[in-house]
Amino acid sequence: MSALIFSLFIFVLACFIGFELISKVPPTLHTPLMSGANAISGITIVGALIVAGHSGLDSQMSQIIGFVAIVFATINVVGGFMVTDRMLEMFKKKEDEK
Repeated sequence: MSALIFSLFIFVLACFIGFELISKVPPTLHTPLMSGANAISGITIVGALIVAGHSGLDSQMSQIIGFVAIVFATINVVGGFMVTDRMLEMFKKKEDEK
């Protein structure tokens, strides 16, 4: 029971600190930081692959959870790269402006 309360405390503290940090980021930096964070979250795919490949007692459930984690992590990484590409397109010079 005390482990649950401690975990809940850490979760609430992390939410509060995360909100405070994100609210201090200027809007011009928000998109580049978020796209970089999404690209870095590719590490999540490695963890999801480990969970999906785990052959423990509850193997079927871990495979389902691992598969769902792989799908969501892949969507996150692809979205991060798409946002980065779109942002970089804004800085390229157009052919007519030469």
